[in-house]
Amino acid sequence: MVRGKTQMRRIENATSRQVTFSKRRNGLFKKAFELSVLCDAEVALIIFSPRGKLYEFSSSSMQETIERYQRHTKDVHTNSYKTSEHNMQHLKHEAANMAKKIEDLEISKRLKKLLGEGLGLCSLEELQQIEQQLERSVSSIRARKNQVFKEQIEQLKEKEKALAAENAILCEKVNISFKEKYASGYQCGNKSKKSNCRVPGYQSPNRENETLPCPERNQNSDVETELFIGLPEGRAKRFLLGN
Repeated sequence: MVRGKTQMRRIENATSRQVTFSKRRNGLFKKAFELSVLCDAEVALIIFSPRGKLYEFSSSSMQETIERYQRHTKDVHTNSYKTSEHNMQHLKHEAANMAKKIEDLEISKRLKKLLGEGLGLCSLEELQQIEQQLERSVSSIRARKNQVFKEQIEQLKEKEKALAAENAILCEKVNISFKEKYASGYQCGNKSKKSNCRVPGYQSPNRENETLPCPERNQNSDVETELFIGLPEGRAKRFLLGN
């Protein structure tokens, strides 16, 4: 007798449904046992009957198998989450790169228009906008240039003030040094009356190496000088006639 093909739908008769459940449950348990023995697999099977009764089969320990299943699903979910997050980050990075490229292209296009390139397809309104943009750019550049000039002028004025103050300090030091040397030379002239006294390192404003006259030497000197103008022979004859 050929067995007909079973239709996959709910059995309406409760008795037949219960009988079929018992037979198929036992057959499923048998297959699970054979699978665990033949293939050395860890098998766990849980079945609830229509009335809520629990039937289970485990090749080792049901609790250990369930814990192993939970750890595995947790790891799978974690890896899946990490993979999804990595893919999301990659997509965000790609989107940012594309947005940057589009922005660069737009900027390059605007720059070309500002340089007078690619104006053949521009309308009158676009050309007016470009002209206004150029005028605003020129005004901004000129304002910045004037500001830089003013800043440089202020810096130069500050340097000038600093140099003037430094120059004044140096002039004051030079005057003090000059006064000290002049006072030192005056004291030396008073102490050395018998010899010509020169002030070391001091130069007169009108003459170089000015020699201070010693009064005693001028008073006690008996040397007579006479001015003679003419040839040496005439001077010799005059000297002989005088003697």
